[in-house]
Amino acid sequence: MNARLNVFASPVAAKAWKHIIAASKALGDSTLPAATRELVMLRASQINGCAGCIDMHTKDAAAAGGETAVRLHLVVAWREATVFTDAERAALELTEQATRIADAAGGVSDEVWANAAKHYDEDQLAALVTQIALINAFNRGNVIVQQPAGGYEPGQH
Repeated sequence: MNARLNVFASPVAAKAWKHIIAASKALGDSTLPAATRELVMLRASQINGCAGCIDMHTKDAAAAGGETAVRLHLVVAWREATVFTDAERAALELTEQATRIADAAGGVSDEVWANAAKHYDEDQLAALVTQIALINAFNRGNVIVQQPAGGYEPGQH
């Protein structure tokens, strides 16, 4: 299976995606835990049906963050799972509401925001919001071009 379009072969698309990728990499300098960032990217990718990003973030989380297979498998059912911290659960809930904006009357609820704010400082919340927005952009681009999954190697991008 091949993608409909190689965005990196298009000068216009490659230039734009270069900036989105750089923005995402810049978040690695934040104090938001890397494990939380990977869980957030995985959960948004699951919701959006982005196979390429699911492939990438499960492999990167396991390789770089030492994430366990149990936690990675349970992200899809995080509400019922006991393997996530309260802070991670707050981040995952924020991710779900932010990713499903069209489904949520009024977007992210004050309750969900307040819960996240209990666990993360202002800089971490800024990183979290930015990470959620960026992964949703990646997901949408990959879904549109039908980016295939399975061949990603950890750290490739």
